[in-house]
Amino acid sequence: SRFPGKPLALINNVPMIGHVYNRVSSAKILNKTVVATCDTEIATYIESINGQAIMTSKDHERASDRCAEALLHVEKEDGIKYDLVVMVQGDEPMTSPDMIEDAINPMIKDESIQVANLLGKIKNEEEFEDRNCIKVVCDKYSNALYFSREPIPTRFKSNVVPMGKQVCIIPFRRDFLISYTSWEETPLESIESIDMMRILENGFKVKMIPTKGISFAVDTINDLKRVESIMGEEFFKK
Repeated sequence: SRFPGKPLALINNVPMIGHVYNRVSSAKILNKTVVATCDTEIATYIESINGQAIMTSKDHERASDRCAEALLHVEKEDGIKYDLVVMVQGDEPMTSPDMIEDAINPMIKDESIQVANLLGKIKNEEEFEDRNCIKVVCDKYSNALYFSREPIPTRFKSNVVPMGKQVCIIPFRRDFLISYTSWEETPLESIESIDMMRILENGFKVKMIPTKGISFAVDTINDLKRVESIMGEEFFKK
């Protein structure tokens, strides 16, 4: 509703979802890349560039629920169960294969991690105040304490506070994703409109993985212009 037709908006003459798909599918650590969508135009475009699209329900409120539906479809089609599922939002055109590896490697090394998010740095007040930018505060073990669209932590006492943001490259362990999507929506998840709050409110941990990768999600037309101006054509060919 904020940006009709956003996934097909052009960046350097290529639809945004095309940039995301091409960059995710070039990550060697992944076995397969699939676009989960309820939009036939998006599916048709992905198939036109020899990608795979899975049509999912139009009723999903959260990307993670859509991801889980697509996963079950792919597993049935392929006749296997995948170990890890990496959810990448279609409005993150600056995603890189290195960032995907950053997110997955800690889970490969530590089987206790059920879900992880990349943690980016907020570098200015405008982004800190932007409700489309999901802020996160962590405990001393790098687990998320809370996600919010509001500026957290407070700057009531000092302007020098850690300003971290969620970068929507989110690996799940397969069984945890399926279990998670069977839970009812939680109050703070609904208030913040953030998937990860359902996990925290049910008493589970979300590991935050710092990344040096720079990424700006596209939520508005101005965001689209900013991303296109920050990175030129060569960036999107990498």
